[in-house]
Amino acid sequence: MSLRRNTRLHPVPLLVGIALALLTLQLGNWQMRRAAEKAELQAEYRAAAERPARPIDSTPPSEWLLVELRGEWLPGRSILIDNRVHQGRAGYHVFTPLQLKGQGTVVLVNRGWIGAGGDRSQLPPRIANPPGETVVTGRVRHPVEKPFMLAADSPSGMVRQSLDLARYRADTRLAVADFYVQQTSHADDGLIRDWPEPDAGIDRHRGYALQWYALAVLATGLTLWYLWNAFRRSRHDERQPV
Repeated sequence: MSLRRNTRLHPVPLLVGIALALLTLQLGNWQMRRAAEKAELQAEYRAAAERPARPIDSTPPSEWLLVELRGEWLPGRSILIDNRVHQGRAGYHVFTPLQLKGQGTVVLVNRGWIGAGGDRSQLPPRIANPPGETVVTGRVRHPVEKPFMLAADSPSGMVRQSLDLARYRADTRLAVADFYVQQTSHADDGLIRDWPEPDAGIDRHRGYALQWYALAVLATGLTLWYLWNAFRRSRHDERQPV
């Protein structure tokens, strides 16, 4: 007479498999929802950028809104944002304040990119500020709150590692707006205004979702395999003599 083996189904691995499958499925669904939200945001960006340019008013403008500024450049107040790369070349973004016509508001304008020379101690030539009234068209942008910097920012000077509007406002004592404008209109100043289209990261979220769904399928497959294997062994043991 042989003893029957204990083939009772253990609940722990079964519950772990089910919980893992459900968890990864929910994480995949969450990533897909994030992708859908980012797709809506991307559509809003494009719609805002395609609308006709409008003047700045008292209403805070939304990101990527195309606006038209009328005013005068403020000479001697430009700054250079360092470590900006265009087609593999290092350089600067040139920011100049524009005093809006008939308003006390000053808007910083990102006028474009200029390359850096081989000797970084030598700054690029100053960009001319045409006197009199200037019309600038561009997209509204908001600075990154905590930008990544390759080096510590200098306490003063023309070259900065990142755009800090509060610091610029304190340094210049100008009533600078809480946004800046990325110039898209043409100007004969030698600057490059090849701005990339915003990337909301939709493909990244979809990639993460695919990974979670793959794990959900794997967890489900392993759980079903465990159930089938336990059932098969149980049937086999039932046929064995006691």
